[in-house]
Amino acid sequence: MPRPKQRTPALRAHVLEQALRLLARGGVAELTARRVAACADTSTPAVYELFGDKCGLVREIFLEGFRRLRTAFDAVRSSGDPRADLVALVHAFRGFARNNPVLVEVMFARPFHDFRPGPEDVAAALSVNRAVLDRVRRCIAAGVVSGDAHDVSHVLMATVQGLAAAENAGRLGGSPQSVARRWELAIETMLAGLAPPPG
Repeated sequence: MPRPKQRTPALRAHVLEQALRLLARGGVAELTARRVAACADTSTPAVYELFGDKCGLVREIFLEGFRRLRTAFDAVRSSGDPRADLVALVHAFRGFARNNPVLVEVMFARPFHDFRPGPEDVAAALSVNRAVLDRVRRCIAAGVVSGDAHDVSHVLMATVQGLAAAENAGRLGGSPQSVARRWELAIETMLAGLAPPPG
C-alpha cells in the first residue's frame, strides 16, 4: 500500500490520532516524529510539514486533550442541585484522567521540556476552567459554597488534578473501593470547608 503523500487536513487529523494512540500505549518517551510517522503510514518530513516540528505536534496533542476534556464536561448534564452538579464535574474529570493518563500528564505536568504553552494555548485550556467556574458560581449563588469563585475553582481543580495523578500512579489506594472512598473524602471535606458559616 503506497504511503499517502498529500498534506491534507485529513492526513493531519490521522497523524494526530496516531500520535495520541502511540502516547497512550508507550508513554511520553515513545513519542518521536519517526515513530508517529510509522504509525500513521506516512513520512517523518510529512509530520514536520504538518506540525512544524515536534513541539508543534505536542502543542496539538495538548490542545486536543483540552478539547476532549471539554467534551467530557459538556456531557455532564445540569440538574437542580448545584452541589451535585459540581461533584459530577469532578467525577467527569476523574473518569477522563483514568482513561487518558498520559494525555492528562501532557496537559497538566508538561513532561516535554521543550514545549511551553503560549498565550493562545493557555486560552484554549481556560475553556475547561470556565466550565468549572460556571458550576462554582452556581454553588455560591445557591449558598452552598462561599468565597471568590475564581479562587474556589483554582483550588478545586488543583486538588482534583492531584488526586487524579495519585490514582494513576497507584498512590491513592490498593483497591477500587479505597480509592473511591478517598476521592469522596477529599471532595466532601473540601466542599464542607467551603460552605458558608452557620447563620
